[in-house]
Amino acid sequence: MKVALVYDRVNKWGGAERVLLALHEIWPQAPLFTSVYNFQRAPWTNEFKVIPSFLQSFPFAKSNHEIYPLLMPMAFENFIFDEYDVVISVTSEAAKGIVTKPNSLHLCYCLTPTRYLWSGYERYFNTSLKRFLNRLPVAYLRKWDKIAATRPDEYIAISKTVQSRIKKYYDRESEIIYPPVETGKFSTKSIEESVENEKYFLIVSRLVKYKKIDLVVEAFNELGWKLKVVGSGKEIGHLRKRARKNIEFLGQLTDEELIGYYQNCQAVIYPQEEDFGLVPLEAQACGKPVIAFSAGGALETVVEGKTGSFFAEQTREPLLRVLRKFEELGENYFKEENCRRQAEKFSKERFKKEFRNLVEEKWRIHTKTTYMH
Repeated sequence: MKVALVYDRVNKWGGAERVLLALHEIWPQAPLFTSVYNFQRAPWTNEFKVIPSFLQSFPFAKSNHEIYPLLMPMAFENFIFDEYDVVISVTSEAAKGIVTKPNSLHLCYCLTPTRYLWSGYERYFNTSLKRFLNRLPVAYLRKWDKIAATRPDEYIAISKTVQSRIKKYYDRESEIIYPPVETGKFSTKSIEESVENEKYFLIVSRLVKYKKIDLVVEAFNELGWKLKVVGSGKEIGHLRKRARKNIEFLGQLTDEELIGYYQNCQAVIYPQEEDFGLVPLEAQACGKPVIAFSAGGALETVVEGKTGSFFAEQTREPLLRVLRKFEELGENYFKEENCRRQAEKFSKERFKKEFRNLVEEKWRIHTKTTYMH
């Protein structure tokens, strides 16, 4: 079975990139096709054979792909996959729009239907002017996205949240395989970079508006409890200004440094709605509970009363209520072993086994069907 991988763009590090590394472990010979490739921003690709599209040679494309949205469809349609039996697109945008021959099996591991066109449209085009200026490009891209969505033979969703969006926007059925968590790396075993023994809560996030970090800052300003914030982003200046002295911003950390903060915190606060979200599982893998907004992927990864607590609205009062209740319950209420056991259900070994089995099963069915026709 000759396999190829396709991904929207290779110029960053995050949850989707961990997925690609796990797929690479299953099929180490599979090349990675993408629109643009920036090795400086993606050194994790050093073991991959990366094949970028014609956009690679366009000015600023490697660092600012956003300026070429109307060329993305063409970038993926121009690739040829005739020599591959199975093509796996990992995508939240245009990579699903590749064109394959009937004898190739195209599986789409969908991170979410193109967010700025569908579920996140209001957030991306949040003023009348933005909507007016973008109405023609958006109309064109929506039309193409609907066509592109018919091209994969099968869809695999990363969560129930994404599964329901695939049905809503693309009218396609999908199976779920949860993304992998590095439970070997993120663990309850103490590491040398351990932080000093103090009581604090933790946030691990990109500091952008929709992540709702300002809500947590407001709550901790009122409580006066210690909060440590890991991550960077456009909101950092605004958040620093609003935060009192009990709130510390740590910037970007290595995984090793981060693990020390996970292991020594009281709980991780997760105020945003995500398609899946790895942070709650990394926290639980380190034996720590999660206080999360009750929406999106967190509902599938955190167990109320056993590995964490939920607050029902993204406003200060519901969060404060849950934090005060957490304090009343005491630090031994949420058991380390329960958190760890929950995280292990999402391990990388589980992901690799489920993904390999699914691909082999779909390939068997596909070859039988193709042969009959």
